Order: sequence, then structure tokens, then C-alpha cells
Amino acid sequence: MSLFLHTRRRRRRFIPFAFVALLALLGAALVGCGANDDEEPTETATSAVETTVTGTATSGTSTSTATPTPSGDGLRDVTLMLNWTPNAQHAGIYLALANGWYEEQGINLEVVEPAAAGADQVVGTGGAEFGVSQAESLLPARAAGVPVVSIATIMPYNDSSFMSLASAGIERPRDFEGKTYGGYGGALETELLHTLVACDGGDPDKVNMVEVGNIDYLAGMEQGRFDFVWVFEGWDALRARDVEGKDINSIKFVDWLDCIPDWYTPIFITSEDMIANDPELVRSFLAATARGYEAAISDPAAATDALLAAAPELDQSLVAASVQYHAPKFVGEGGWGTQDAEVWSAFADFLVTAGLLDQPIDSDAAFTNEFLP
Repeated sequence: MSLFLHTRRRRRRFIPFAFVALLALLGAALVGCGANDDEEPTETATSAVETTVTGTATSGTSTSTATPTPSGDGLRDVTLMLNWTPNAQHAGIYLALANGWYEEQGINLEVVEPAAAGADQVVGTGGAEFGVSQAESLLPARAAGVPVVSIATIMPYNDSSFMSLASAGIERPRDFEGKTYGGYGGALETELLHTLVACDGGDPDKVNMVEVGNIDYLAGMEQGRFDFVWVFEGWDALRARDVEGKDINSIKFVDWLDCIPDWYTPIFITSEDMIANDPELVRSFLAATARGYEAAISDPAAATDALLAAAPELDQSLVAASVQYHAPKFVGEGGWGTQDAEVWSAFADFLVTAGLLDQPIDSDAAFTNEFLP
């Protein structure tokens, strides 16, 4: 089976979460109304999205609804909206596609890149059956009335880190004092930095912050525009350290869980309507998806080949290194995809304490392990 990916894709940096959608949803939750229409630069909420399908290449806006329709070969047309452009965290999806495992479950899966509003809004309103999202946008989305639910986590912990050049001398959070953080200016960024620095005995008020948006972080640090950034350890930090041979330091979030909560990112989501009205489709989707990730864990090379076949414009050396990095990290103690209620509850409480949500939210309703194989 061949996979094709439309190449008219905008090249974008791989960042820890969909900042624009998150900020819109946070604002909506705080004022008690729906998400606003703020758009990512160079992209609109109704712009065409590039798609990966089994056997064909197409582009255009998603036309899926909450009730999938049969395709010509008897399979059900189902849409999965990504959280970003294809990368190693999506390797299990593409390996399952390459092996026809979605088709074995009766699914003709179309993978689309995210609209400016993010996957939460699209999935919650029936524009796609499934999506890839993150806890930091799903919880504010639910607070704003968007009925989305996490049905599996791709990784059992948050692989984020703060990356800096080794020459900056940043080895722990209190070293952020006197340094400049380059980011998007989001409230979650600010709260995490302040909490980490204070917890490590530093003065958060001595940390400088500049909004840099979607740029080449490594180049920005080398040019002296800022000193450290928030990235995924297994992509940008790995690229800088292992692929480009840069001398960098990383402060991994998982090493500081005495100060900040862990949370799930990325995650697979669907709508409450899908769970209520078509639970077997949810179960079938996860059966194929879990099989893809389990195969990626045991055979990273095959997952690398599948991802590169679908997205040949990606850097081959980076993809190979990143899939190899992620493979053993895809699964936790409870098996692939399993989520812990305490992780969701602690992160929800953190958002409330930080003022990112104006009132507590039922975090137990935000996720389910029910449909995992």
C-alpha cells in the first residue's frame, strides 16, 4: 500500500502545544463563552488543509461530520485532525496506515493538519471524528463548553523541556534569573516559569520574557535574541543536540514534578457525541491506532519509513533519531494510551490556581480509558 502526502504544506516549527488555539480557549473559558476567532498568522480557520489518505492525495477543508459515511469500497470515511504537522509523535498513526490496520477495522482514515482554531473546536463541533490535542487546550475547551474527551495519550508523560545553549549557563530553573525567555507570551508559559523559578529558590521577577512567535528557536538563541525556549525534548532539543551537534542544556519538565504538575500531551480526542452514539467506531479507531504504536515501539525503523513515506519533506536523519527516541517512551506502566485520573486532576487544579480557569472543572469527565484495546 502506498501513502501520499500533499506537499503544499506550510513549513512551521514544531512547538510544545497549539498556542493560538490555547490562548483563544483560555480567554473563552475566563469569560464563560465560546472560543474566539483569533487566527494563527498566515493561516485562517477555513483555510485548506493538506491530507494524508490511503492511496490518494487530496487537499481541502474537512467535510466529515459526527456520523461517518461509507466510502466506495464499503469502508467508513473517518477524519483525524493532527495537532501539528506530521512528526515522530505521530509515527504510530502512519505505521498503522501503511499496514492497512485502519482498513481492517473498517475505517478509511483521512489525516488532516489542524485548522487555526485547533483540533478541540473542530472535533467538538463534529468537523472531524477524532483529533490529536493536548491537556492544556482540552481542559479550557471543556470549560468553554466544547464537548471533547481524551481517549488515549500518545505518551505517558509530558516530554517538554526548556532548552538553552550551554554557553548561557542555564542548568536549573533558578538560573533563569537575568535570562530572557522567548515564547508566545501565554499565561501558561508565565505561570510555569514563575512556579519553577520560585520553587528552585530564585526570583521569578528577574526573568525576562519576549514574544518571538513561530521562529527558528536555535537560530534565535545563537543570534542572542533570547536565552531559552520551551520545546519538546524529542524533537527540537534532539535536533539541536544529536542532529546538528550543538552544545545545549535541557531542563526537562519531568525532572521537576515536585514543583509543577505533569500532564498529557499529545492526546487523542473525540467528542462526547461520538462516544454516546458510535462507541464501536471509537473502539475500532483505537484498536488500529494502538496497534500502530505498539508496532512502532518494537520496530522504530518501520515507523520511520512509514512517516517518511507520508511526509518525505521531513529531515530523514531527524525523523530516524526522533522515532528511535520516542519508541520506548510511547508506553507507560498501564500499557499504551492509558491515562491516570490523578494526573488530570493535578493539572486541572494547577490551571485554576494559576488563574487560567476561573473555576474548578470535572477532570474525570475529560478523559476515558474505556475504549483502549
